[in-house]
Amino acid sequence: MKLVVPFVRQVEFGPNDALVDHLRDALPELDIVVHADVSPADLATARVAIVDGPSADQLLTMANLELVQSTWAGVEAIIPAVPSGVHIARMIDPQLGWTMAEAVLAWTLYLHRDMPRYAHQQRAHQWVEHVPVSADSRRIGVLGLGALGALAATTLRDQRFDVAGWSRSPKAIDGVLCLDGDAGIGQLLERCDIVINLLPHTEATAGLLDAEAFARMPAGASLINFGRGQTVVDDDLLGALDMHLEHAVLDVFTIEPLPDEHPFWNHPSVTVLPHISGPTSTDTAAVIAAANVRQFLADGTLPTAAIVDRTRGY
Repeated sequence: MKLVVPFVRQVEFGPNDALVDHLRDALPELDIVVHADVSPADLATARVAIVDGPSADQLLTMANLELVQSTWAGVEAIIPAVPSGVHIARMIDPQLGWTMAEAVLAWTLYLHRDMPRYAHQQRAHQWVEHVPVSADSRRIGVLGLGALGALAATTLRDQRFDVAGWSRSPKAIDGVLCLDGDAGIGQLLERCDIVINLLPHTEATAGLLDAEAFARMPAGASLINFGRGQTVVDDDLLGALDMHLEHAVLDVFTIEPLPDEHPFWNHPSVTVLPHISGPTSTDTAAVIAAANVRQFLADGTLPTAAIVDRTRGY
């Protein structure tokens, strides 16, 4: 009889049949069972759960849980849902890095080549040509130089952009100006035409991009937020867009879906995206989750690089 591994997902998210199917293919020696269909006896003995949308109620039904393998890269929602003492492994998937880097490049080019301006001109029936800026003259800043940020920065670098990146601790990336600490973030904001936020949500990053931060950005600069909505103070961004910033491409928000009445929807200098910059790739994520779960159940080895530090929040 196969060992049961519960699959946890918040009911309101609906099913994720494709991911469950991929997990079953990747772990044929185990029985991946949606939480609602797991017997009380199997819940009581489960050591591992695969989580695709944290549910504290479901996780609390597993008294012997030792490891939660998340299929998400972000952890701010899962940390409070997982009981104390249970290890959390976030998803580190190279495919996610490439997907995010692709999105960063696409929307950087959108701003770099003045596409919002041409869209406005089309609606106004205006035929006006603007001289493009060369890539090597366009200064791009990436906030967050973890696995996703570093790959995004080098992808932009390889397209000849002048790239700087910021992290809390020192980093070194060939061809990228790496800044760190409190002084470093100010330097990045002051030098860059396009600032890309890829920071996770932690106590330290909440509200980091506020009126003071936006005031440091040059007139005509733009923001791309693919990190977390809580990093940006919405009202301060709206004020900065009305004063001196050019445009904001926003894919993440404090409340999702973005409420109908939110001013971002109709602001002429905001592009709203429905959290699509870095979706989980179900097939590759299943393979990575499977390898971590299989190794842990075999000999108790944890996927060290993926284990979440609850004190840091990532």
